[in-house]
Amino acid sequence: MNPHVPVQLAGAELWLLAEKAIYYPEYRALLIADVHFGKAAAFRALGQPVPQGTTQSNLQRLDDLLRSYPCDRLIFLGDFLHARQSRTTSTLEALGNWRSRHPTLAITLIRGNHDKHAGDPPADLMIETVPEPLLLGPFALQHEPHPHPTHHVLAGHVHPVYHLQGRGRQRLRLACFYLNERTSLLPAFGAFTGGYKVEREQDSRIYVVGDGAVWATG
Repeated sequence: MNPHVPVQLAGAELWLLAEKAIYYPEYRALLIADVHFGKAAAFRALGQPVPQGTTQSNLQRLDDLLRSYPCDRLIFLGDFLHARQSRTTSTLEALGNWRSRHPTLAITLIRGNHDKHAGDPPADLMIETVPEPLLLGPFALQHEPHPHPTHHVLAGHVHPVYHLQGRGRQRLRLACFYLNERTSLLPAFGAFTGGYKVEREQDSRIYVVGDGAVWATG
């Protein structure tokens, strides 16, 4: 089992984590894309029968990562809250309780398309909110995977997944990290998100995640 895989990208070392996140050891930073807190609550507000407990599940996974890797900084690459309907009492209380367990952790949110509709996180969560890009080392941290003139882009938004082909018609659809020459994609962290199928391109690297492990394809 490989809970993380170190890779070299743009001259820096990053760790691809099985929990669908990136750890940047040089900056002791944890990078998370597309958590979509309160997405299930927003769907229930529209009368859709969807699972409960996704916010607590996502927060538990975050706690596990913060225990496993020494972090001074947590950076969300967009789409923190899913929608305005996500700002339910239970969701905000869960987020507030989680924040109280990590009072000294510096947290930054790079606004994504859902954040523009949902609004910035409540002030008591003490989350710095900034527009894209946020430059960190050789990387431009963004939500949208638009190219940057000088830095390698790390982005979310796409929710990349990759299809592994087995025998016959057997196929496995797994979230993945998609590393390319100038722009790389993180999988969606949220437990209740869809995915967009990516295809291998020349010079690209694809790492899939599943069963608590991350591994290279091809």
